[in-house]
Amino acid sequence: MRIIVVGCGKVGATITEQLIQENHDVTVIDKDSNVVTDITNNFDVMGLVGNGASYEIQKDAGIEKTDLLIAATDSDELNLLCCLIARKAGNCNTIARVRNPLYSKEVSFIKEELGLSMTINPEYAAATEIARLLRFPSAIEIETFAKGRAELLKFPIAEGSVLHNRSLVEVSQKIKEEVLICVVERGDEVIIPNGSFVLQENDVVSIIASPKKAKQFFDKIGVDTHQAKDATIVGGGTIAHYLAEQLLNTGVAVKIVEKDLKRCEELSELLPGAIIIHGDATNQDVLLEEGTNRADAVVTLTGLDEANIFLSLFVRNSSKAKVITKVDRINFSELMGTFPLGSVINPKKITANYIIRYVRAMQNSIGSNVETLYRIVNNKAEALEFTIKGDAPVLGIPLKDLTLKKNLLIACVNRKGKIIIPNGMFTLEQGDTVVVVTTQQGLGDIRDILK
Repeated sequence: MRIIVVGCGKVGATITEQLIQENHDVTVIDKDSNVVTDITNNFDVMGLVGNGASYEIQKDAGIEKTDLLIAATDSDELNLLCCLIARKAGNCNTIARVRNPLYSKEVSFIKEELGLSMTINPEYAAATEIARLLRFPSAIEIETFAKGRAELLKFPIAEGSVLHNRSLVEVSQKIKEEVLICVVERGDEVIIPNGSFVLQENDVVSIIASPKKAKQFFDKIGVDTHQAKDATIVGGGTIAHYLAEQLLNTGVAVKIVEKDLKRCEELSELLPGAIIIHGDATNQDVLLEEGTNRADAVVTLTGLDEANIFLSLFVRNSSKAKVITKVDRINFSELMGTFPLGSVINPKKITANYIIRYVRAMQNSIGSNVETLYRIVNNKAEALEFTIKGDAPVLGIPLKDLTLKKNLLIACVNRKGKIIIPNGMFTLEQGDTVVVVTTQQGLGDIRDILK
C-alpha cells in the first residue's frame, strides 16, 4: 500500500521502520530537514521537508494516490488538521496520534466528525497494556486473539518449577490442560518447540490458550494468577494518570510518587481515589518509606529510561513485587533482556504495533487474510491470526499431513467461538480463525504457511 507518515520523531520513525518491514511504499514528511535526511538514509522511503498540514506538500507527496496517511507529530491539533486535509484531498484512510487527556473523552466525536479511520494515544495504549499485565502479574507479556477468547502469555520458568527438565509431551500428560507451549526463549535462541523439546529453568516460555484454561494451567504448575491488589506508580506523568484511572476502576489501590509539587496537586484533583506522594523516588529511602518492599506491583514511569531501569532493579532486589518498567528508547530493546526488569513497556512500539494491526486489517479487505499480527520476542517471531476462506489449500487435510514451513506452529483454532488446541488429526474448516506462531517473516496469507 501507499502510505504517508507525517512527523518523523521517535513514534513516526518506529512506525516507518515497521511499515518498511511490511513492504509498503512509504513517504515521510517533516519540517526538520535533518530528520528527513536521517530517515531517508536509514530506510527506503521518499522524504519531503515541509508542513504536513499543507495541501501543496500533501499533493507533492502523492496524496491523491495514497491509501493511508498517518499523522504522528507532537501536536494533536496539527495531526487532526493533516488528517482532515488528507480526507478532502485524497479521500484516503487517516490515523491521528492524539495524546492530550482533554481529547480522550471526545475521541468518538472527533473521529466521526473528521472522518478519521483511527486515533491512537500512545500514553493511553501503554497504560492499557500495563493494566492488563497487572491483572495477571506472573506474565511478562500478554497478547489477545480471537476477540479476547485466546491469549498468548509469556512467563519465565522459575527455579524448582515442575516444568524443569520435562519434555512438552510429559508436560501435556501431567498437566492435562488445553494449553500449547508455542515459543521458548533460551538465552539468545528463539525456538518453536516440538513434543520432544525439554524445558529448563530460566527458559522464557510463551503459551497460547483461552483465559480460563491458561489460569488452570498456571494454578497446576504453582504460578500465582491473582490480580495485583495494590500498585505503586513512580512518576506522575500522563501514563500514570491514565493507568491510575484504569486501576482504580477495577478496585486496585493506587499510590503515585511524584517529585514535582505542582503535578502532585494536579493529580490529587484528577485522582481523588489515589494516594499522591510528593517525593523523589530516585532516593531509595523514599521508596522504602512508601512501602515498595510490601507492594504487589511497582510501575516505573519517570521521564528518564535510566532512572526507570535502576529503580526497577532496586525494587526487584528488595521485594517480590510485580515490576513493570517503561523504556522509551527503541535501541535499548535488545539490552533490556539482559536485566531482570520484569515487564518492559515501550509506548512508541505499542503505538506502532496498533497501527501495523490496522494496516494489516486494511490489507485484509484488499486481499490478504491476516486478521491480527503481533511481533513477539523482540521481533524475532510473529504470532498471526488468519481467517480460513473457501478456497484455502489447507481445508479438510489433517494437520499432520500438511507440508508446513520450518519453525512454524499452528497454535490454536477459533471455531464458532470455541478455542481448540489442535492435534495432528485435526482438520481446518471454512470460517475457522487460526493462530500461527513462527520465526518466518512476512506471512500474508494462510497459503504462506505451506512449503
